[in-house]
Amino acid sequence: MIKKCQPKYNIVWRDDKNYFYVGIAKEDLPRVFITHQVSVYGNEGRKEGKALFDHQVKKDANYIGPFIEGTALKKTLKILRKVFPYYTVKKHPQGPCPWCYLDLCPGPNPDKKEYQKDIKNLISILSGKSQSVLKNLKGEMENASQKQEFEEAAKLRDQIKSLEKILAHAKIFSLFLPENVLTRRSSYYQVWGKIEKKLRKILNLTVSGKKMISRIEAYDVSNIQGEKATGSMVVFINGLPNKNFYRRFKIKVAGKPNDVAMIKECLNRRLNHPEWGWPDLILIDGGKAQLNIAIKSKANPPAGGPKSKNIPVIALAKEENKLYVERRKKPVLLKSLPREIFNLILQLRDEAHRFAISYHKQLRAKGLLER
Repeated sequence: MIKKCQPKYNIVWRDDKNYFYVGIAKEDLPRVFITHQVSVYGNEGRKEGKALFDHQVKKDANYIGPFIEGTALKKTLKILRKVFPYYTVKKHPQGPCPWCYLDLCPGPNPDKKEYQKDIKNLISILSGKSQSVLKNLKGEMENASQKQEFEEAAKLRDQIKSLEKILAHAKIFSLFLPENVLTRRSSYYQVWGKIEKKLRKILNLTVSGKKMISRIEAYDVSNIQGEKATGSMVVFINGLPNKNFYRRFKIKVAGKPNDVAMIKECLNRRLNHPEWGWPDLILIDGGKAQLNIAIKSKANPPAGGPKSKNIPVIALAKEENKLYVERRKKPVLLKSLPREIFNLILQLRDEAHRFAISYHKQLRAKGLLER
């Protein structure tokens, strides 16, 4: 509603920015940039609930997205720029710029056709067509080799190798939302519905009294030899993080580092708060031991009541990314699951880890100041 109505007296200062987009300028040598894509809302647009995009912005560039996390998007572009160098400014200086020396810029006088081809490949990868780009590059390399254009073939070979390395860590490309999520929220919920059905089928989960898995909570702990230990609870609603429900815990367990005991404390303290609402699924960062302690905690909640007993629990072990599921003897390899589930579980685990370690660093910094 804030994004839609732009209220004049937004005294709580809720974030009113749109999602991230990658802009490709409509120029002979297109520059690449990240933007929130400025939008304006006329009176007609407010009545109809539609966004009217600024004509000048839409006219001068094409946009890819939306993306939900700026940090991951910047890292992605930083890596892709090593494979397909691109401009970030409209006018390049006459001589080499600092980016040129890092092989991240085409330089002052690039081959126009080659540059445009690289930008086309970049767009395809960001749009989810990475395999077709690899296939085309391999075809071009073979053609160049047959024509004995060995320098061109070597250049294409290096691009292919670099791109294959990037795609081996394709988690960074998992932050897309459907193209019309800003204007047609129902389309996104249809996508989430399909993901949720796969999740229930793969994990053989049944949620008492509910048709869908909507709220997922993920937990992690952070400490150095048991000192300044912290715990985190992050919440995803319909596959997206909702920071209004995040919670952090200053661990009270003393002595040697004990991740199992720390997870137990986090869950017990969380189950003391039924007013926070109940999750439809709990994800623990850890292995079989962490899974078992989570099952015991929800079975005997301090003040949780019978509702918490029916919450399914899963645990993700860092080693080989094995997923342990309640009531299942053998773990499931995360890489064997569909890409949507793979991405969702990794995002949950990584966000819980980030939130826990950020609080841990904060406590350490505070301890140093007190000394």
